[in-house]
Amino acid sequence: MPVRKIDDLRQAIRQKRLENLYLLHGPESFLRDAAARTLTDLALADAPLRAFNDTVYSLAQTNVQQALATAEQLPMMGGHRVVRLLDCHKLREADEEALLRYLANPVETTVVLFVADELDKRRRLAKALLEKCYAVEFAALSDIELQKWARRHLREAQVSLDDRTLAHIIGMVGSDVRTLANELDKLATAAAGNGVITWELADALVGRSRELSNFALSDNLLARDRPRALQTLRLLLDDRAEPVMLLGLLASHYHRLLLAKELKQRGAPREEVFRLVAMPYHKREEFLTQARRCDAKELERCINLIAAADLAVKTSQATPRLQLELLVCSLTA
Repeated sequence: MPVRKIDDLRQAIRQKRLENLYLLHGPESFLRDAAARTLTDLALADAPLRAFNDTVYSLAQTNVQQALATAEQLPMMGGHRVVRLLDCHKLREADEEALLRYLANPVETTVVLFVADELDKRRRLAKALLEKCYAVEFAALSDIELQKWARRHLREAQVSLDDRTLAHIIGMVGSDVRTLANELDKLATAAAGNGVITWELADALVGRSRELSNFALSDNLLARDRPRALQTLRLLLDDRAEPVMLLGLLASHYHRLLLAKELKQRGAPREEVFRLVAMPYHKREEFLTQARRCDAKELERCINLIAAADLAVKTSQATPRLQLELLVCSLTA
């Protein structure tokens, strides 16, 4: 089956169309979990004994045979049984065969929801899940998609805000929908009096929680986007991020890029690269693309600049903020 979009799933749910097998995968866990709950509600709408027909297992902790035994049981006083199988990406390859047999012959009265943070499409199980299930990928939302989602969320809370304020909130919170939902709910409660979220209210109540991953600040630096890099740095330091920690994260990312580049130049296969360079599966393509674009000499120059900045932060009388701003300017020169 083709991989569907979230909007396709919403439409199917509105039409009360239900499948026996679903695959909900991707890093956006808030929307993914909400979809799993909505599908469960739809399947068990007519079940008087819902608790007996709704079961959740983690395949990282539960024997797959136990989970499948539950899926093969008839529902108790209802039309459907729902079995949610979490952490499918952590299932051992030795246990895949039993799951593959179930996929080939699923029980008609059971709705099985396979949930995974990431999906290694090289594995047999992943290919079978994509082929047999109604598959929906929950990728991280872009800023435009976040704005659309936020407006829907705020309409339900009966509050409003202008585009500038919403962009400001997303800039402070980041792309994690769960965190954004929590902050919007907090603002909606505070704005209950007049139903309007203002810039001043957002600035006062929203914590800047956009995290520096191995990609966040370095993406801007490697793109030589100095204004955006300085803005990201300012937000991180305003959040009281430790300057030495930021330098360590940057140094680690540049070192891994250089190592990956050298390994690929030697002809090392992809598996060998990621055995030595730890990286979440869903980030690997982006990381390799970034490594291919980088020049080895430039990476070495950047690593030396970061090392010099680290020493300056620890020994200089100049403020750490100034040292980091100077570093950003040097890295984007």
